[in-house]
Amino acid sequence: DAACKNRPLDLVFIIDSSRSVRPEEFEKVKVFLSEMIDTLDVGERTTRVAVMNYASTVKVEFPLRTYFDKASMKEAISHIEPLSAGTMTGLAIQTAMDEVFTEEMGTRPATFNIPKVVIVVTDGRPQDQVQDVAASARTAGIEIYAVGVDRADMQSLRIMASEPLDEHVFYVETYGVIEKLTSKFRETFCAVNVCALGTHDCEQVCVSNGGSYLCDCYEGYTLNPDKRSCSAVDMCAPGRHECDQICVSNNGSYVCECYEGYTLNLDKKTCSAVDTCAPGRHDCAQVCLSNDGSYSCDCYEGYTLNPDKKTCSAVDMCAPGRHDCEQVCVRDDLFYTCDCYQGYTLNPDKKTCSRAITSSLVTTEESCKCEAIAALQDSVTSRLEALSTKYILF
Repeated sequence: DAACKNRPLDLVFIIDSSRSVRPEEFEKVKVFLSEMIDTLDVGERTTRVAVMNYASTVKVEFPLRTYFDKASMKEAISHIEPLSAGTMTGLAIQTAMDEVFTEEMGTRPATFNIPKVVIVVTDGRPQDQVQDVAASARTAGIEIYAVGVDRADMQSLRIMASEPLDEHVFYVETYGVIEKLTSKFRETFCAVNVCALGTHDCEQVCVSNGGSYLCDCYEGYTLNPDKRSCSAVDMCAPGRHECDQICVSNNGSYVCECYEGYTLNLDKKTCSAVDTCAPGRHDCAQVCLSNDGSYSCDCYEGYTLNPDKKTCSAVDMCAPGRHDCEQVCVRDDLFYTCDCYQGYTLNPDKKTCSRAITSSLVTTEESCKCEAIAALQDSVTSRLEALSTKYILF
């Protein structure tokens, strides 16, 4: 009956590959897993499957979020290799709780009411304390089926399995007949799938629930009070997003952006201030001053910012009020020097001026120079007169 599909599950197989499981027997376990997958309604919104392999250590072969089609799951199972060591069943169940049954690894939220199911397949006795770990798993809402093969310890199977035990503990004599459990599990998991019959009135997603169904919505939508139709969620409402600055709603999802002057970090959530004064980011002619994601322009000493707030002009250092010269300011490129009017001299402070003092006294050196000049003039005059008299007499 096509309508008889298993109800959606988050199903984890935990298989024993300790040294007591011979290679050919382990291959039988892999066949059993593949046949089980064939009976399941596998898919992202139906049954999700994970496989764990354990001995003394535990290996998650693939989590619930990896494959949503049977072919891919069966291909991955065919490549599983035995670990060939001890039998740490408790460690395997604990790892399932810590690393597999998490939303990050593909487990659906508790609000979806999807059963969490574990099927443990082992042929030996656990070498660790499985009782407390199994009890914790059951308390966490995980339903445990225990499958024992050949030398499996029945008491250990009963300790780890969920109640009622006669529905959760199975035993087969050899790995060669383990596949007969496939039909048993199909009967256990099968339920009338009202969603498959097409008689539901869910707007988006129908979730089979025993002989009934529940409606659900795609990610980014929320179920309306009528429990049938869906409305887009405002993903940018307070508390719904992780954006540091700006949240932009995007068809049931959202993206983060930043204020002007900031840039989005690699985590696509937080923002960092941009160095707005980095080369090529500003249009200041001389000096750029960064200011919390923005910037302002300034000028070098001797220049003033123009009205456009970007370019600069040289300052007239001799303009009134810009210098401290007492009398005359002489501009010198971007600087200035002081000078004085005629008849005044610049004081040592290079700013103020004092009237120049003219002395009427003649120094000794100057007096000597005058006397020498006078004597020379007298000598020349006398000589000229003598010559004049001589020429007259003759």
